[in-house]
Amino acid sequence: MSCILIQNPLAMATMNDSTDEFSGGHILIEDDKIASIGPETLDVQADTFIDASNMVVLPGFINTHHHLYQTLTRNIPLMQNQPLFSWLTNHYEVWRELTEDAVAVSTKTGLLELMKSGTTTSSDHLYLFPKYTSGELIDAEIKSAREVGIRFQPTRGSMSLGKSKGGMPPDDTVQTEAEIQADTERLLAKYHDESNGAMVRISLAPCSPFSVTPELMKSAAEFALSNNLQMHTHLAETLDEETFCIKQFGARPATYVDGLGWMNSNAWFAHAIHVNNDEIQRMAETGTGVSHCPTSNMRLGSGIARIKEMMDAGVRVSLGVDGASSNDAGNMLMEIRNAMMVSRLRDEPFWLSARDVLWLATRGGASVLGRNDIGQLSVGKQADIALFSMDRLEYAGGLSDPIAALVFSVRTAPVDVLIIHGTIQIKDGKTNMDENALIQSHNKIAENMLKKAQQKTGINFLG
Repeated sequence: MSCILIQNPLAMATMNDSTDEFSGGHILIEDDKIASIGPETLDVQADTFIDASNMVVLPGFINTHHHLYQTLTRNIPLMQNQPLFSWLTNHYEVWRELTEDAVAVSTKTGLLELMKSGTTTSSDHLYLFPKYTSGELIDAEIKSAREVGIRFQPTRGSMSLGKSKGGMPPDDTVQTEAEIQADTERLLAKYHDESNGAMVRISLAPCSPFSVTPELMKSAAEFALSNNLQMHTHLAETLDEETFCIKQFGARPATYVDGLGWMNSNAWFAHAIHVNNDEIQRMAETGTGVSHCPTSNMRLGSGIARIKEMMDAGVRVSLGVDGASSNDAGNMLMEIRNAMMVSRLRDEPFWLSARDVLWLATRGGASVLGRNDIGQLSVGKQADIALFSMDRLEYAGGLSDPIAALVFSVRTAPVDVLIIHGTIQIKDGKTNMDENALIQSHNKIAENMLKKAQQKTGINFLG
């Protein structure tokens, strides 16, 4: 049995049901679980001792919406100032060049970036499967996640409504329902783990109302519910989407998917910006979850989600960094801060506090992913823990409330220690990976994808 003892933290927020916070005390980790935690010091022998006297200790963050392959297409000049629909149309031309190697390298890059900001669990939404590449792109993601040591909940995304049928994506990036179903069943049999502390779980994720047929949306919901799987999709992200759904389906996005079986406690929506009071109440009544993506929403000018109203109504809300082409970063601490800050652009009753957004990033994330073994520091829960040193210039003068300082101030260094499943994956801000080699490989693949897309389409992506 391995044993880690964290002793005497500057401040600790457990995020358990009583939201305990204390200074001093301990956390004892045995193998992959928390064996003891409390405000008193502990005198025991341990394999590893961590002096946290200058650190804030939190449950590791949980990212509930990402497109990891998009780390390959950050900051492309043509798409820097475009809203969602034109942004998507141009990006599809580059994403058509995805390969298994591209997915593998971008997954490592994106997950390590998340880990360095304190993330211990991440979902991902990979919905694009070009016809001329490997059929095992999700497999490549899972292999990469295992290499970096993060807890991973990928979604088997899908698109079935190509341009020729009135959708937005190119026809050679969509699949038939039979192809999607066959690969879903293969992935579940090979990787899905429902046990407590599982490092890999699979969810289902048709992409969006404008890239998936109603038949696929409905069948995916039925399959997920009958197999007790979490289910995920984009919803109500922009007013263009609302116009599309009313024109194509005669209903607002939330009403449309509700009719297809998507309002339930297994489901969580990315964005959910343009929802009205009745739709928020419906999400609350059905236990439907939301992944709030404030940075992406600002980047694309999509709007400000009504998070305070959702929380007050009882909707399960979490945080997601979204894809690195609509965020250009995968920094959960930044996402936490932006969730708080963007709420302050609304009237004061709708502001979020530092502790509100930390709850969304921990307990909220665990809830929408259907897990009760992560997201809090309690005996018997998974030892997924982030430790941040506060002996830094950016926190000078802010230690009257160290936990809030972590949100209000802008951190300029990685997490000091990151523990996942009882294993130290980051120590002194450094991972176990050869980051320089990864960066070089990543940049080369990204450059080749962009060149190929320009040659095939004649589009000047560099502006």
